Formats: sequence, structure tokens, C-alpha cells
Amino acid sequence: MDNIAGTKSSLNWAVQISVILLVIIWLIPTVGLLVSSFRDRDAITASGWWLSALPVEQNFAVKAEGDPVSKDGVNVLEGNVFGEGSGTVAKFGGRRAAPDAFTPGEVAELTRDRTLIVQENGDFIYTSPAEIKRTPSIYFAAAQPPEFSMINYETIMGSANMDRAFINTLTVTIPATIIPILIAAFAAYALAWMEFPGRGLLIAVVVGLLVVPLQLALVPMLKLHNAMGVGQSFLGIWMAHTGFGLPLAIYLLRNYMVGLPRDIIESAKVDGATDFQVFTKIVLPLSFPALASFAIFQFLWTWNDLLVAKVFLPSNSESWVMTVKIADDLLGSRGGDWGILAAAAFISIAVPLIVFFTMQRYLVRGLLAGSVK
Repeated sequence: MDNIAGTKSSLNWAVQISVILLVIIWLIPTVGLLVSSFRDRDAITASGWWLSALPVEQNFAVKAEGDPVSKDGVNVLEGNVFGEGSGTVAKFGGRRAAPDAFTPGEVAELTRDRTLIVQENGDFIYTSPAEIKRTPSIYFAAAQPPEFSMINYETIMGSANMDRAFINTLTVTIPATIIPILIAAFAAYALAWMEFPGRGLLIAVVVGLLVVPLQLALVPMLKLHNAMGVGQSFLGIWMAHTGFGLPLAIYLLRNYMVGLPRDIIESAKVDGATDFQVFTKIVLPLSFPALASFAIFQFLWTWNDLLVAKVFLPSNSESWVMTVKIADDLLGSRGGDWGILAAAAFISIAVPLIVFFTMQRYLVRGLLAGSVK
């Protein structure tokens, strides 16, 4: 009975479980990124996001403040590493390279006959046979309760010229989405419904360009743009994104247009409609699902792009898009602040999510174009 139309397969439960597992697998990194966006750098370094609800042992460095006194010919400095606060010391040390070399209550033998004792409650005794002219540093490890804050989001939103970077991103993304759609729509109609020599070869070239890595074309295209006088400008990056997006756009739109009813188009031509009128009055309105599908892909690609923006836009901060602003200004050359990176991911994804949920009902219809006859 499994092969009878309208009946449910006995493996339906396996399909549902597989879908649930796939959703969970894709959801776990997103949840981890969200949790990390509310933690500071030290907490992220000390433990994974799955342990964020538990106390975290972190290393600290404090100055041994206080007035040294002389006892039995030895200069002694006493105090508490927590100051007026409280906490529990897990380990301590006298060097930055070994902040957890000793246990609380143990006598740490330092260089030049100096000693350091740190109790579990934070009380310390620092001794030195010589005069204490410079305030010594004490390194210790203590358990910190879980803490979540909006500091990463405030850092990003409050950074200088972030509003300018947002406007630049829109300036790049909107034209780089519309221009390829306009060009690809005309090309797709020609490849789908117009007879001319070499049409099959052009279709093969379009399919072949889908697998060509864009990185191969970056340097030659930049040299071409420089020769044309549009190198490292908004016009140049529009042209670059248009060139990189056209193969997929033409492929999707042609597959969709080929599947449109032939009778409608032939009837229009019998009534005297030109190819341009057929395209604008019939084919283009009927192809909206495919147009929306490509628009989603192209918008997400250009919005999240970093490599093309680094190559084809000027390096000054006035021309930075959001991805370049975050990578070059907020993260720095090492890119080690994972909290900033996680928060930036959720801030930058807001606009693409709006675009996706607005047009997602057309996505599947456009992607399945031409798959069923």
C-alpha cells in the first residue's frame, strides 16, 4: 500500500525525525552565536557557550595597593585582592606567565627573596627584603558568576561612522541586486523563446560559468576597472557583483521561462505582439517567483560580502560597508573579539531576514523552475 497515491509511507516517521535532527544541527551554531553575543571576551575565552550558565574561572591581575610596613627587617605589604568586594581565590601566582601556579595559603617564593601568600578569601601578604618602590602585581584565578550584557551591541551601534557604513551597504546592495535582474531577465527570455544561431552554445557557457570561482576573476576585473576609470568605486563594485551574479540569474530565469505555457506566448504573437511586448506584458509578470528567488540570493550575497567590497571599494573609512567596518575597525587585525563578532552577525542579519521573510514564499517556486514538466 506504500506506493498507492494518497497513502502515507511507513517511513514517514523516519523523515520527520531526520528533519528534526537537521533543524537542530543547524540551530545549535545559531544559538551558540546568540549566547556568545551577550558575553565578554574573557568569558568566551574561559569557557564554551554551552557552559555560559555556570560560573567561569578567569585570571585577573591587580595591583597590591597599600602602605608597606617594616617587620623584623622585612618590608611587608598586606591587603585583599578583591578590594572592598568579595570572592574566592582558586589559584594565584606572582608572574603573568603563571597566574595559577600556587594554591591559596601556599607560600610563593618569588625572585630576589620576595614571597607572596594569598588566602582563599583574597587576603594577601607580600614581603620583600628590599624597599618596595613599585607597586607589585598579583595574579590570581577566581570563579566568576555568569554574566550577560548588551555591551557588545552597544559597542557596535555606538562606533563611529556605523550609520555611514549601513548606508554604504544599502548603496552597494540595492543596485547590485536590481541591475543583474534587469539584464538577466532579457537574456533569459532570449535564450528561452527566441531562435538565433549559437543559442545552445550560450546556454552551455552560462551553465559553465556557474562553477567558476569568483576569486579567479578578482584581479583581472580590477585591472579592467582601473583601465576603464571605475576602479575602486561604487560603480565598479556594482559591475563586479553584476558580473558574478549574472550566470545564476540567467540560469534560474531561463529555466522558469521555459516552463511557461507556450500557448499564451504563441497566441500573443499571433495577435501581433512583438517579442518586447510579450516579454514585458506576459513573461515578466509570470516570472515574478523566479525573480524573487534570485533577488533573495543576490541580496544576501552582496549584503554579507567582504572580499569583493575589500577589492572594489576605496580603503578609506568613508566608503566602508558594514562587513569591512566590522572586520577592519571593530575586530582589528587579529579578529579575536568573538563577542563583537557574534553581536555583529545578529545586527547585520536583521535586514536580510526582513527581505527573506518578505519574499520566501516565492523561493521554492523559483528554485524548482524547470524541474518538472
